[in-house]
Amino acid sequence: MSTVPIETLQLRALEQRHQLHRTASDLRQKIQRTREKLRFSKQARDHLLPVSVLAAVVGVASGYGVASLFTH
Repeated sequence: MSTVPIETLQLRALEQRHQLHRTASDLRQKIQRTREKLRFSKQARDHLLPVSVLAAVVGVASGYGVASLFTH
């Protein structure tokens, strides 16, 4: 049965710990970027103009609809 020297095992364990640390750090960064991207205030700021235009169109259309009920 072949045995691997302790130094080799320790080196391999150290490399695996570093790889796990990098992977965990990458995952934390991706989660942070995703949270920032999906934050409501950022989405509202990014889409303020289209939402405002849509609200104005719906307001005008419903205003004409209600006014037409009283003019006939």
